[in-house]
Amino acid sequence: MNALKLRLSLYLDLIRWNRPAGWLLLLWPTLSALWVASNGFPGWHLLLVFTLGTILMRSAGCCINDVADREFDRHVKRTAARPVTTGAVSVKEALSLGAGLALLAFALVLTTNAVTIAWSFVALGITLFYPYAKRFVSMPQAVLGVAFSFGIPMAFSAVQGQDSWSLVAMRASVPWLAWVLLLGNLFWVLAYDTEYAMVDRDDDLAIGMKTSAITLGRWDVPVILLCYLAYIAIWDVALWAYAQGTPFYVAVTLAFGQVAWHYTLIRERSRDGCFKAFRLNHWLGFTLFAGIAASYALQ
Repeated sequence: MNALKLRLSLYLDLIRWNRPAGWLLLLWPTLSALWVASNGFPGWHLLLVFTLGTILMRSAGCCINDVADREFDRHVKRTAARPVTTGAVSVKEALSLGAGLALLAFALVLTTNAVTIAWSFVALGITLFYPYAKRFVSMPQAVLGVAFSFGIPMAFSAVQGQDSWSLVAMRASVPWLAWVLLLGNLFWVLAYDTEYAMVDRDDDLAIGMKTSAITLGRWDVPVILLCYLAYIAIWDVALWAYAQGTPFYVAVTLAFGQVAWHYTLIRERSRDGCFKAFRLNHWLGFTLFAGIAASYALQ
């Protein structure tokens, strides 16, 4: 029994179960898109599919990422104690757990429609590519931005899609609005994941890892602020004709206030300040989601 508890504890540590900020960063933009696509509450079925699917896929992504980065992570203070890095969980175990979680998420997608199932394979491909992008791409956070934003087009396809596997149906199921929201969300991911990368900048430089914090150098803080502003501005303009109402504009105002607060946390580039900014970023996504949901509820 003690051995079973130990394995379970290691697996929960592997998927960051005690650190929900990661899946919340994925959840809020996905739910926002689901509300917009549905013109309000999407129904319990889709709400459960996308909430549980987000948690499962983020957990699976952690397994894949830790296997891919196990040789690098041992040289980084923040990640040296991860289960795969220390050998407490084997590569085979981690990949098996990740595959199982991804299959559970896919089972949820199977309850939607054919075109959403087709888009899920695109999302999976991006998820698998991201851990290795850090070897070749100067701004791997941009790849993560696409991966972390792909719940947006999938939400639209789940609501508006067809039971067809054709490319025409895939294009038709995702309107321009979804791609604009994805673009805006990509800027948000660039902002908060650059804050995250600033925590490990010294270690990443020593081991030759590529990150946006290293690429941007002393421009890191101003670019982060510009990315935050681009995210909020794009979503504000794109949703002008959809999430109409005072709650949305109150949420936008509060979002700008949070950006100002983040500046105070990261301007000195301290590890603690940057990590706190990243860890609490999900409140920014929640604020916009709450504004969108409340605006539809009052229409």
